[in-house]
Amino acid sequence: MSQALAPLTLDAFLEWERRQELRYEFDGVQPIAMTGGSVEHSVIATNLVRALEDRLHGTPCRAFRGDLKVNVAGRVRYPDAIVTCSPIPRGTDMVPDPVVVFEVLSPSTAAVDRIVKNEEYRQTPSIRYYVMLEQRRAAATVFSREGEAWTGRLLTGKATLELAAIAVSLDLVALYRGVELDDGETDD
Repeated sequence: MSQALAPLTLDAFLEWERRQELRYEFDGVQPIAMTGGSVEHSVIATNLVRALEDRLHGTPCRAFRGDLKVNVAGRVRYPDAIVTCSPIPRGTDMVPDPVVVFEVLSPSTAAVDRIVKNEEYRQTPSIRYYVMLEQRRAAATVFSREGEAWTGRLLTGKATLELAAIAVSLDLVALYRGVELDDGETDD
């Protein structure tokens, strides 16, 4: 007979997770183990953070790779990249007030990224953009906050990803440099 675990509080999860060797997200009830990614996932995330760092240099905003967490709607997530424009306390493992959140979609997590995390990010007032990048095509689904509205749009191919709130423009194809795409194209 299986015994159900008691739901954790956010504070109990954070205390527990900081003692673990592996990373875990928190869905508001229980820990969810983070799985490994593909080479394509890593290359896209690395290209993204490098591009963001280059464009944010000299501004109060900073970009971080997915080894830091965010607290969104009482959940804990490890986005593939995060931008914040708030001061960050020394030694923290949580990025305060994320402004832009990026996820590189994986087959095993795409449904959670598209639906569950989208709702959590929409409920987080500091987040102005949520960008989901495909792994096998140069394509992004971008949700942006304009007042109370949360609007989505699709970018493909040679489009430019405009993030006006942080004064950054990214060439979508450049984020896929070094990745073989389904159409056989690479941008080396």
